[in-house]
Amino acid sequence: MQLLLAAIVVLPLIGAVAALLPAPPGLRGRDPEQAVLRHGVTVTGLVLALAIALAAGFDHDSPESMQATTDIRWIPALDIRIHLGIDGISLPLLVMTALLTFLCALYSYFKMPAGPSPMAFVALLLVLEAGTLATFAVLDLILFFLAFEMVLIPMYFLIARWGGQEGPARAGDFARTAPATATAATNTPATEIDAASTAAQSVAHSDASAGDQSGSGRERAAWQFILYTLLGSVVMLLGLLLIGLKGGTFDMVALASDNGAGLSHTTQLIAVLAIGIGLAVKAPMWPLHSWLPDAHTAAPTVGSVLLAGVLLKMGTYGFVRIVLPIAPDGAHTFAPYLAAFAVVGIIYGSLACLALALPSSDQRAEVGPGATLAPTGRKADLKRLIAYSSVGHMGFVLLGISTLTPTGINGALFANIAHGLITGLLFFLVGALKERFGSTDLNYLAGGARASGAALYGRAPRLGGLVVFAAVASLGLPGLAGFWGEMLAMFGAYEPAAGLSRPAYLTFLALAGVGTLLTAAYMLVVVRRVCMGEPDAGGYGAARTAGAAVPVAVGAAAGATGATAAGDLAGTEQTSSADSRRSNGSAGSDSSDSTDGSDSGAGSGGGAGSDGAIADVRGYELAAWAPLVALTVIAGLWPAVLLGLTDPAVQHLLGGGS
Repeated sequence: MQLLLAAIVVLPLIGAVAALLPAPPGLRGRDPEQAVLRHGVTVTGLVLALAIALAAGFDHDSPESMQATTDIRWIPALDIRIHLGIDGISLPLLVMTALLTFLCALYSYFKMPAGPSPMAFVALLLVLEAGTLATFAVLDLILFFLAFEMVLIPMYFLIARWGGQEGPARAGDFARTAPATATAATNTPATEIDAASTAAQSVAHSDASAGDQSGSGRERAAWQFILYTLLGSVVMLLGLLLIGLKGGTFDMVALASDNGAGLSHTTQLIAVLAIGIGLAVKAPMWPLHSWLPDAHTAAPTVGSVLLAGVLLKMGTYGFVRIVLPIAPDGAHTFAPYLAAFAVVGIIYGSLACLALALPSSDQRAEVGPGATLAPTGRKADLKRLIAYSSVGHMGFVLLGISTLTPTGINGALFANIAHGLITGLLFFLVGALKERFGSTDLNYLAGGARASGAALYGRAPRLGGLVVFAAVASLGLPGLAGFWGEMLAMFGAYEPAAGLSRPAYLTFLALAGVGTLLTAAYMLVVVRRVCMGEPDAGGYGAARTAGAAVPVAVGAAAGATGATAAGDLAGTEQTSSADSRRSNGSAGSDSSDSTDGSDSGAGSGGGAGSDGAIADVRGYELAAWAPLVALTVIAGLWPAVLLGLTDPAVQHLLGGGS
């Protein structure tokens, strides 16, 4: 057990170094780039196997005690030790981190994000895994800070070098405003179609410079991410040093056993404020969340999965592991303020998501010969929407922590795991939508009056079913993992710890309840628009019988056909289909350098074919997503799997180790 935990933390670092070295001739294969991606899958798979073995060997009868411990003196002068260990609080997070990283490596093997060398990508992915695993395993304040900071550089480069962000106006946005019926196409004068083609070609030329805008956008998002988190971490380090110097040790177990006895009330207040700011930035807590939407929007698919599924949990884990047991008086003083910020984040995040989910005014424009070539007004990025939903969901986690009760804290820990599974699945699905349609703009995917869009129920039913599953799990449907954590957090707010104002927490409870209704509202709107299309579009049937004007404009916008619009209907559709396949192959941040035998009814690259069909769920996608679906169902139907681990550990933590 002791060696297992040490190997889990160290192995990704060794794998990262090995990824930068040339592959041995016998393992290089025909494609060295695929060899290094296989290396990433192998290392993360081995780490996952070790994590599962660790969980199997864990003493489930004593989840409150630290197990698989390693305690080695590192810097004797400062009493800094290499102290590792896990209990019922950290074990689920450790296993989830190993699982999500393995699934991201597996997904990247088939769908490598467009960017620099895969060697650097795999190395950064493994360093990121090492930092997150160490954060949940270390039991020394200084080591915790080092592991906490270790993830920043890899995530910065994943966003800045492998991320992707669409420009403010896409060629397709213009094309979709063209007339959408065969009658309109045949009655439109050739001069108008030529003008449309010319306008669309000019958009295509401007879209060629979108890569520069995308590069600057993702670099800006990466800098925003690292500056926010670094500034928060500097403040947090001051609080950690204050606790270590005043408490006489940096050992988290010893400090938790003292339960703040060696720290004055003033020291605890200052330490909780400083540490809380650093953790709140990473959580993220409103109003320190503003780095998150841009980072998610710019990050590649696997970057978003790890950012939401793992990195955000580091902040809330720090509240439970450090703040509550080590400085209980300071935590009690600031708990109502933490709860207030949490519920503001719940309402704010939900309202932001609802604003993004609802159709913009131009979606209701009437279709016909008079339709004009104008870009869509407001862009509603699905990745940004899910990022704002994370602000709301993590608000429930912070609310549960702020109650200072076993019920609320158990709910927070459960919601941590549920959010990692569900939001990780959502970002995987949004990445699949972007690869198939070239956009994550909800207005584009919905189609609306322009009679285009995803309409997944008719075109890719299995993908549509997974989108529905992830959405209803995110809104907290009973029987799925998203329900229990938020419910327990609200139960904790109903009866907070002694000394906390119950009327205030009842108010927080009511506001959190409103947040659950808003969450259901925006998630159902997203499902309806992505899976069914806009009502005025006439559904999938209307999209399939939409005549020739749309293919003409799409072909011109892609720049792959001439500016000619005099061909007959069949010839135009053929040309448009080829263009669509080429544009889908290059669209988005993820490259389409691989195919899978499970593709059905789709053109090459997974784009839409001439009959409107797109690739449904592929084999490698199913392999990456199925574990998340299964665990979401298992945790929802059998919550004791997690609560049986966390509850004794939480009781032990709040009791000061007694």
